[in-house]
Amino acid sequence: MLSGCPAATATAPAAKAPAAVEVISSVPIHTEIVEWDEFVGRLEPTDFVEIRARVSGYLHSINFHEGQIVKQGDLLCVIDPRPFEVEVNRATSEVRLAVSQGQQAAATVTQTEAEVEESEARHELSQKQLARSRSLVQQNAISQDEYDVRESEVRQSEANLRAVRARLLLAQTAVTSSEAQINSAETSLATAKLNLEYTQVRAPITGRVSSKLVTEGNLISGGQAESTLITRIVSLDPIYCTFDADELSFLKYERLAKEGKLGDTRSVRHPVYIGLANEPNEFPHAGYLNFVDNRLDPGTGTMRLRAILKNSDHLLTPGLFTRVRIPGSGRYEATMIPDFAVGTDQSEKFVLVINDENKIERRVVELGPLYRGNRIIREGMSPTDRFVLRGMQRVRAGVSVDPTHEAISLNNESLPEQADPIPDDKTISRPAYNPMPGTTSPKGMLAGDQSSSESEAPLN
Repeated sequence: MLSGCPAATATAPAAKAPAAVEVISSVPIHTEIVEWDEFVGRLEPTDFVEIRARVSGYLHSINFHEGQIVKQGDLLCVIDPRPFEVEVNRATSEVRLAVSQGQQAAATVTQTEAEVEESEARHELSQKQLARSRSLVQQNAISQDEYDVRESEVRQSEANLRAVRARLLLAQTAVTSSEAQINSAETSLATAKLNLEYTQVRAPITGRVSSKLVTEGNLISGGQAESTLITRIVSLDPIYCTFDADELSFLKYERLAKEGKLGDTRSVRHPVYIGLANEPNEFPHAGYLNFVDNRLDPGTGTMRLRAILKNSDHLLTPGLFTRVRIPGSGRYEATMIPDFAVGTDQSEKFVLVINDENKIERRVVELGPLYRGNRIIREGMSPTDRFVLRGMQRVRAGVSVDPTHEAISLNNESLPEQADPIPDDKTISRPAYNPMPGTTSPKGMLAGDQSSSESEAPLN
């Protein structure tokens, strides 16, 4: 049995070393960037007006097409002006009557002033005659009866003078009363003319008009809290975009502002870029941040922010949902790798790094947001580290690899590399509101005004 066994001195062949695993490797992208935070927003008009009449009456005509662009001052509709024209004529007559009464009172004052002068002259003459008669009666040149007559004439002229002066005061009071009546009549006339002007309902702002909510022939209730709603107008250029930032993002902006890395959101016009639903990878519409609310919503834990954008082509429509990008950091040098090169081990994120001996090392990393298709690495990697780009499933820590280099790049994106605040000369202004848009004479207003333009006034 022992003769069939191999010699005890024979040795087993040596085991061969495992072959290096082939993987695709790369090096991180290291460049200066600005992080852009993304939120969901909604477009809102800068001005929204419900068109209601200021006076009551029957709707005579509607002078706009539903959905058209109207300019500030365009005629929208006309309320039957005939009752208001009658009121204007009545008020005009009252003004003329008050003016004529005032002229009559003024003439009476002039006449009474002349009577006062005449009475004063007579009273002065009677006093002089009485003084002469007094010296003559002492000399027995005239009788006592004649002296008594002169004395009576003085008293009579004095009484006449007082009566005439009283009439003058009464005439002057009548002039003051007539002036008040003239003012009252003119005020009534101005109110009547204003109500007649209000029968022409005009667009207070430039924007797109909604549908007509009432038709010709209906009775319009105006000048009240619940006046008849005729239509609505929303402005289009410029336009607002409102969005909500979460509490952590808001605290991050506050911290960056205190550190001087990012301007204060309340005092600096940070650039804002938005994209619509049919622009999935683009943010072509530029504006800037112009409002931050004064408190967080306790129900949602978010802060309301608002951006303003130009909309001269009217592509942006109020009510649309948008994707909003705002600066989330100052400009700094960042290290980035593709997101698929990052592994997950429970709560840890790691990257397989190739050392100088072409062996795998497992590095725990701290991640930042995505930037143009790549993941920002906050900590755990240096710009010169080689990492496994493809083939992570075939290797583990300590395994030798045969790496093949492949360069990585940033995806194209419409966002700029800079996030400088918007200067004062690039700000966007809302059109000035004119509470009394241009009106025409009440004459001929039943003919209507069909003129309107599809273009809006330029920004101030």
